[in-house]
This record gives sequence, C-alpha cells and structure tokens, in this order.
Amino acid sequence: MTPVVLIVMLLAIAALTYQFGSRAFNRTVVEMLINIMVVVGLYIFVGNSGLLSFGHISFMCLGAYMTAWLTIPPVMKSITLKGLPTWLLHTQLPMWIATPISGVFAALFALVVGRVVMRLSGIAASIATFGLLGVVNNVYSNWDSVTGGQGSIVGTPATMNVWIGCLGAAVAIAIAYLYSISRSGLALRATRDEAVAASASGIDIVRERLIAFVVSAFVIGLAGAFYAHFLSIVNPGSFYLRTTFITLSMLVVGGMYSLSGAVAGVVAISALIEMFRNLEKGVSLGDLTIALPNGVQEIAIGIITIVILMYLPTGLTGNREFSWPRWLLERRLPRPVQTALKELN
Repeated sequence: MTPVVLIVMLLAIAALTYQFGSRAFNRTVVEMLINIMVVVGLYIFVGNSGLLSFGHISFMCLGAYMTAWLTIPPVMKSITLKGLPTWLLHTQLPMWIATPISGVFAALFALVVGRVVMRLSGIAASIATFGLLGVVNNVYSNWDSVTGGQGSIVGTPATMNVWIGCLGAAVAIAIAYLYSISRSGLALRATRDEAVAASASGIDIVRERLIAFVVSAFVIGLAGAFYAHFLSIVNPGSFYLRTTFITLSMLVVGGMYSLSGAVAGVVAISALIEMFRNLEKGVSLGDLTIALPNGVQEIAIGIITIVILMYLPTGLTGNREFSWPRWLLERRLPRPVQTALKELN
C-alpha cells in the first residue's frame, strides 16, 4: 500500500495548497513536488544498488534542455540556438509530448555511459558519476550555439502548476515502486546486501545496475523537463553541485533504502529550506527586523545531514515504508479475523 499512501498524501498537500496557499506558496510546493521526482529517481538507483551517485543531476540537465529545444518557438531558436539540427530547429511540440521524449533522451544517454560506469563498484563508481556530472555541465556550459553556453535559454512555456507537479510525483512513485517489486529490483537489492552470494547465484550485477541506472535517469529526465517548464528558463548552473548536494541530503535524511524515506526527506528538507529562506529575507518583531546571513540554509542542511548520519543512520523513516494505520486495515477484515487478532494482542 506504500505508493497509494504516498500519492494520497501528496494529493492532500496539493489540494490544500491549491485551495488555501498563496501564489508564492504554490510555487514552493510545485518545486517540492519536482524535487520528489528527482529524489525518487535517485532512490531507484542508490536505494536499490547501495552505490552513491553524484551524477544523476546531469540527467535532469539533459531532460531540461531537451524539452526546451522541443517547446521553444522556432523563431526564438533560430536567433539564440543556431547550432541545433534543422529538424529540431523547426520543431515545436506541446509539453505533454516533449516531456516523455526528454525522459527517454536522458535514459538513452544513461544506457550509453552506464555500460562503462556500472562495471565499477564502491567509491570508484561514485567518483565516476561525479566525473559524469562535470563533463555534462562543462559541455552544456560551453556549447554556445546549441545550449546558449553560460547564458540562459528563455522561452520554455511556463505550464507547471501544483496538479501537474503532483501528477509527475505520482508517476515517479509508481515507477519506483513497480521497479522495486520487479525481478530486476529484487535481484539488485540482493547484490546490494550480499554481492558475492548474489553473483554466485547467477545474478549479473552489471546488468541489474544498468537497468536501475536507466530507469532512474528516465524519471530524473522527466523531472528536469518539469523544472524547465516551472522556471521557463534553463541554465546549466541550475543542474550542478548545489542541486546535487541538496537532493542527496534529502535522500539521506529521509532514509535512502525506502521509497517512503525518499518522499519524507524531500518534504522535511523543503520545509527547512523555506523556513531559512524566510529568515534570510528578515522577520519583523515590532520595530526590530531580524535577518540571517545569506547561505545559512546550506550550512543548516549540512549540519542536519551530519546529525542524521550520526544518530539516525537509517533516516527519519528508519528505512521503513509507510502504510495504512493498523486499525483501518483491521476494519476491512472479516469479523472472525478481527476477533482473533484482538485475542492475540
């Protein structure tokens, strides 16, 4: 019942935000829902394989730029992105078509590079993914005729709202859950817990890691497309170290080995970020205005991550999954079964 519980929770948040939230709060919740997509995508690989990846934000970058190339009006592309292929230069698709194409583009890229990177293990694999992040960021920051270089690409339709964000998060949660209960997901978790025994049992570790790598890249590519339509501006600086640090912190704080932990970590850290963001703007207490120095939120998140690793290494959820309350489940059981359970208790 975990995905159902999580999706119901997100629907409740979206409904309350749409009904009572201000415009600024709506944007905050939309950004949180996009981050849920990213962190759930991270969970698909990191949580099931046990390998820490620093390079998945590069797939977010790929998805964001692809949807920008596909949805920006051709007239604008002909001025700022003259290096694009002719067919792409004259193509304009709606968001609902461009977004899945962006996810597939990120997945195909992951399939190519993953065939090499997934042969590594431990810290070597993590360093390789960090190198992947650096390569993608440098290419997109300097390919002026195709990506606009260090400048921002403008003109992506701003079509995001809280309901579309909730739909994206629900799709990400469903994909993550279906993968986790699939044969490939079970095999990958076996390699995470007992790599030698899993290999001796005939499990192809590289193949299973590659499958998770590609699936997670697809989900994060979708998140990148949503993020581009959320900001309406695409810049390579948005998909580098800061985003990598924050999303990994969200996963660690919630519990990296559970889907519920991935979602809970995003909600917890997003609430903290919003709180510190308001404190940095300043809080008025009568005639006195108290404002924290800029950058305090990154310091606070770093400290919180360290504390969680020290005292709650399994995260806020203890790597457990959310479920319906026991009393609600028992009400749906036949009366004789309910009576037997009460006697056992």
